[in-house]
Amino acid sequence: MDKKIEELLNIIKDSKRIVFMTGAGVSVPSGIPDFRSANGLYSTKYGDLNPETIISHSFFVKYPDEFYRFYRDKMVYENAKPNVIHTTMALLESCGKSLGVITQNIDGLHQMGGSKDVLELHGTILKNRCMKCGKEYGLDKITSSNGVPMCDCGGIIKPEVVLYEEGLDYDCLRASVDRIIQADTLIVVGTSLVVNPAASLVSYFGGNKFIIITMSETPYDKYADLIIRDKAEIVFDMIRKEYE
Repeated sequence: MDKKIEELLNIIKDSKRIVFMTGAGVSVPSGIPDFRSANGLYSTKYGDLNPETIISHSFFVKYPDEFYRFYRDKMVYENAKPNVIHTTMALLESCGKSLGVITQNIDGLHQMGGSKDVLELHGTILKNRCMKCGKEYGLDKITSSNGVPMCDCGGIIKPEVVLYEEGLDYDCLRASVDRIIQADTLIVVGTSLVVNPAASLVSYFGGNKFIIITMSETPYDKYADLIIRDKAEIVFDMIRKEYE
């Protein structure tokens, strides 16, 4: 067994309050592209526009048709299923090892994988709300409609995801800080830790072990007690075998 994997397993064994912080890399094995890799969402243009422009609040307000054309094509993956990373995190929660997950992902796969305690920093594609009357809708309202999905009241329906130019939900952010403060072990998985304020949450950690599992370097590597540069699905398959 790889020495770093063995060290990770020993840390998990000795931990009682693990918090997982996850990014797009966690969902790549489920067939959802990440954002910043060579093949990621931000590496290509959509027509003449950059994806970061399209998924901004101002673009949504001004060009909702174009927003939804991109959103359905590039950000909604109805057939994606949880992978071994999601299910193993849920397993550790059920074993009493984990306080839950803080995620930057909007796909809902952590909950589908069995996690009960999930804080979604950037919202979720599974919830949508009328901007006029506040009525809530599921994802099927978005996928089954053409063009801009409209509420019964005539208002435009907006996904409850955090777009560029929008702030994070305060209650979710506060709960995430509290969770990290409570943790004895923080395990960051599949995120480059460059998007703030999400990335800066790690600075609240004062526990015993800070672990980073990513394929690339992060600005917080120098603070980590253990760094594993391997595919997260391989690492979590090893963890799963220890706790099944």
